Amino acid sequence: MTSTDLETMHGLAPVVNALPGEPVPYYLASGEGLRLELGGQLWTVIARGPDTGGLFDAAFVLGPRGAEAPFHSLPSHQRSYYVFEGCVQFWLPGQSRVLVPGDSVHVPPGTPVAYRMLGHMSRLLFFSAFSGALDALVGSRETVERHVYSPAGATASLLPGAQAHDLRRVRAQDVWDDTLPDGAQAYFLRSRTGDRRGWPDAHNAYSARGRNTDGRYFSVSTLAAPQPYIIRHFHRLHTENFLCLSGRIWLWVNGRELLLTSGDFLHAPAGTVHSFAIAAHNTQMLGLLTSDVFEPFFDVTGVPTDDAVHTEGLIDPSVVTGGVQGNPDLDLVVVDGPPRRVRATGL
Repeated sequence: MTSTDLETMHGLAPVVNALPGEPVPYYLASGEGLRLELGGQLWTVIARGPDTGGLFDAAFVLGPRGAEAPFHSLPSHQRSYYVFEGCVQFWLPGQSRVLVPGDSVHVPPGTPVAYRMLGHMSRLLFFSAFSGALDALVGSRETVERHVYSPAGATASLLPGAQAHDLRRVRAQDVWDDTLPDGAQAYFLRSRTGDRRGWPDAHNAYSARGRNTDGRYFSVSTLAAPQPYIIRHFHRLHTENFLCLSGRIWLWVNGRELLLTSGDFLHAPAGTVHSFAIAAHNTQMLGLLTSDVFEPFFDVTGVPTDDAVHTEGLIDPSVVTGGVQGNPDLDLVVVDGPPRRVRATGL
């Protein structure tokens, strides 16, 4: 971004509870976005190409027991599905898993995938890069005002624009999927596994790395104890997206404070000055970053671990500052020290 572009982005207040139609900072409370119904499932679109500069699409998918999508593929899109609530069975060719909150499945372009929701009010996060995977869905039907699916019942439904595949659904295998593959292949991953790094009073777990997504994005799940705001900073080359899975997260975005609770989403394009603070014990946050240029940050500022949770007080905070100071090529521009909490300071 040019200096002029950066200065403009620094001054933009985040759009609240609306898709902006341009790549600027925006916040969506849980349930807000562009809502459409497909086969008895409620798709709440929280990011489209115009909102992200073509980097990705994202949507929540909410459905009843029995709602499903048959085997289908998208030829040009790398996808990740995260189980947010409920229980969902997924299929890849020759494989199946029953997934619960925090578990995920990652699907390269052209690879078929299918799913079936096993509990009422099950909810998935659908994330796809580059953008365009949801264009046909958005263009094929009217939006709805309600925030829950119709009680009329669910049918098998195919994402518009996807290619159908006639593949056999095998029985679910009880496999502890806890490692990331070496390349861009389909895989399942269990909650709080993958490549793990310890932070001061926090634990980061990569659920997808650049090598798994052809460099389009990476994702990190953070489990953390209450912590004050970090330094104010921005990124020149990548977009950062915050999704609160549980607990409370304060985000300072271009001078404005926003509180994220379960299901809330914030999009911070390159150039957005931001900081975050953890405000509840065992808060969980999913970070989705496009592209993968910032991935080394979590390696150099964390301590490798096989643990699935953090140990409070174990990691010296100097590990983070030392990692930043020793790696000046990270896409990280420090603007100032931590901001001061001004909203709901008693919480």
